[in-house]
Amino acid sequence: MSLESQNNDNQEIDLSQLSKKIGNLFENISTKIFQGILFIKKNIIVIGVLFILGAVLGYLLDKSSKSYDNKIIVAPNFGSNDYLYSKIELINAKIKENDTVFLKETVGIKEPKKFGEITIQPITDVYKFIDNKPENFELIKLMSEDGDIKKVIVDRTTSKNYPYHLIDFKTSKLTTDQNTVQPILNYLNDSEYFLTLQKEYLNNIKLKMVANDSIISQIDGVLNSFSSAINGSQRNEKLIYYNENTQLNDIIKTKNELTIEQGNQRVNFFNFNKIIKDNSSTINIKETNGLNGKMKFIVPILFVLLFIVVTSFNLFYKKQVQKNKI
Repeated sequence: MSLESQNNDNQEIDLSQLSKKIGNLFENISTKIFQGILFIKKNIIVIGVLFILGAVLGYLLDKSSKSYDNKIIVAPNFGSNDYLYSKIELINAKIKENDTVFLKETVGIKEPKKFGEITIQPITDVYKFIDNKPENFELIKLMSEDGDIKKVIVDRTTSKNYPYHLIDFKTSKLTTDQNTVQPILNYLNDSEYFLTLQKEYLNNIKLKMVANDSIISQIDGVLNSFSSAINGSQRNEKLIYYNENTQLNDIIKTKNELTIEQGNQRVNFFNFNKIIKDNSSTINIKETNGLNGKMKFIVPILFVLLFIVVTSFNLFYKKQVQKNKI
């Protein structure tokens, strides 16, 4: 019984000490809060002035350090995907080297000093990648056998060959389509090899469309003859029977396929008018990521915190001096 009583006494002592420690902790916190209130009350004018100065300085910094995001969606034609990526990488390398002569004279950017980083990334659309292209579907299928399909889709080797890509570049001031977007597109479309290839593509499309029109015209002649034969038989009040060997359905099906193909060829003729076809562009999107546009809030807080740190250090130093009697 004496052992149990001793244990109970020890537990009560431990609880009592714990309660005292918790009480002291809350008391210390309350003291610190009160000291903080007194500090602010004592230095309210200085803190207010620093806050206002910081807000003004932050506003001026926000105004002078604006950044704008600009985007162009493009479609590389004639297998020019690698060419497109290498051109963008070259421009970005020249930006990092601060080669404003290259940017202005070769690329044609009007204000190269206001031009920032430029990047390109594929717009992930695996359905467009395999649409009417069995070889691309087989490629995706083959690559996914040895790894995660999601990784295969975003893999640079695969994604670089997607039909649409996003070019993103920064400017430190408002820009125009004429000053940046068009010069970049003109630079990307300046390739003797791909221009020659483009002419051959367009010429082949024209020849194919002429041939298709000729075939469609011949099919129309056959169908007109058939229609005339039916009308004649009706006038003669005679019945004409066609067995299953007739190829009328195949002829109609062929005409339908050729008509659809002609429509696709017209679309291709339009899309192939440039090596790097621009689909849309959006310029002057104000950057709000990171610290952009937030300095008016950050600088005053930094000023006040710096004042508190310096003041606290001075008080600490004086106490240590008095303690050590230096």
